Amino acid sequence: MYDFSKVSNVSVGRLSVRRRRTGTIAAVSALGMTAALGGCGLGGGSDEVTLRLVAADYGDSAANSSRKYWDTLVKEYEAKHSGVRIDVSVYSWTDVDRKVKELVAAGEAPDMAQIGSYADYADKGLLYKADDLIGIREQADFVAQLGAAGRINGMQYGMPFAASTRLLFYNKTLFADAGLTPPRTWKQLAADAEALKADGVKYPYALPLGPEEAQAETMQWLLSGGGGYIDSVGTYGIDSDENVTTMNWLKDDLVGKGLTGPVAPENLNRAAAFSAFAAGDVGMLNGHPSLMKIAAAKGVKFGMVPMPGAAGPTKNSMGVADWMTAFKQNGHAEQVGDFLDFVYSEKNVLAFSREYDLLPVTNSASTTMSGASRDADLKPFLDALPTSELPPVDKTSWASVSAAVKKRIGSAVSPGGSPEEVLRELQLTAQNAE
Repeated sequence: MYDFSKVSNVSVGRLSVRRRRTGTIAAVSALGMTAALGGCGLGGGSDEVTLRLVAADYGDSAANSSRKYWDTLVKEYEAKHSGVRIDVSVYSWTDVDRKVKELVAAGEAPDMAQIGSYADYADKGLLYKADDLIGIREQADFVAQLGAAGRINGMQYGMPFAASTRLLFYNKTLFADAGLTPPRTWKQLAADAEALKADGVKYPYALPLGPEEAQAETMQWLLSGGGGYIDSVGTYGIDSDENVTTMNWLKDDLVGKGLTGPVAPENLNRAAAFSAFAAGDVGMLNGHPSLMKIAAAKGVKFGMVPMPGAAGPTKNSMGVADWMTAFKQNGHAEQVGDFLDFVYSEKNVLAFSREYDLLPVTNSASTTMSGASRDADLKPFLDALPTSELPPVDKTSWASVSAAVKKRIGSAVSPGGSPEEVLRELQLTAQNAE
């Protein structure tokens, strides 16, 4: 991507850091041998800086654990930076956000954390701005939607690390057997689901509104109905007319007609829905890139199309991003910045994205991937990224709102449930959290 080893190639945002380092070197030279001996750099290694990174595990087994990715990357980095060590701890997604929260509460914040949210830490003044770490040119390389989602009041606190979008997956074999074509509208989706049900398909449309990731499935449906969590002025609009219409359609035209399978949507989690698709038991469901590998490993022939909308294909897919953050507690801004330059090099962004079937977060890597035949399967997701919409991760309230959606939204489409009432309760929760 860029040659970060040359100071002349580092943008203005980093020059103040470079000047501080140059000044330090000059001072040591002026003091001569006494200063060199007194620094202990030649003996006990006390000048060495250790950066602690807490990262999430994107693998599904020990064979492809993110530990292997970071070990390889760190080994290469340390070989070129003798004065810096990178200590990486990798935790499952079930534990990583909690672990970082505990470390911060104990006054032991890591230097960097690659996690699912950033806004709460930024709001408390705990994070470096990207301007303190990486250059303007490097920040400009972030995919626009992802970079924007990492900003609060125009300042970049969350640096996108991994991304994905959602498409409608369908089982080609089941569709061919039923004489179906992929749906473009809600009406067509319901008709296809009716036909699949008549053919004995277990889950004509799998609707995972269980607590694992209900907020994502919900957002994709809200977008397809012309709504979303946020209104046109950036405030919560969860109980908008568009959202109520969408949830009523789901309740009456899919769930109420028995087209979502034997498990109630409020009890169906994403992982279980993906497993059922890989077993050939699902006709359609929303999925992200990792489902391709899961389904292909089981021999399922699948296709992918944009999410159907009320009147045609949805214009805005849901986008998802995870974040790299840097805590100010320990200092080390220069060393953290140098390491992040390396992490976000095109080579490393591509290696991570390809290992875990995720989308690159930089324009340079996205351009390379879009033109590479080896990445052809990811192109539909890459094409959807520029018009994707992310959850309101820049709001400190989003964590509690997301948790409330996970807990309550499934009941909105259950027998006897009231979409209007549930959405109104979630709106009040959001307003109180704000």
